[in-house]
Amino acid sequence: RNQSVQSELKTETKKFIELVSSKKTEEAKIQLNYLISQLDKAKSKGIIHKNTASRKISRLMKKLQAI
Repeated sequence: RNQSVQSELKTETKKFIELVSSKKTEEAKIQLNYLISQLDKAKSKGIIHKNTASRKISRLMKKLQAI
């Protein structure tokens, strides 16, 4: 179960990065909101560490602010 959640997080992160690189701001915001909720769920279930989730969210927000 944990492996499938981690795999989904990676896939969703790649989708977000692709949207950011193609400068699609609105779609990227929607994707980021979904990704943040998935990271929070994984954090609450103990699949990833809370600091790891916070770090990833912070870095993703930074990427969105750059465009």
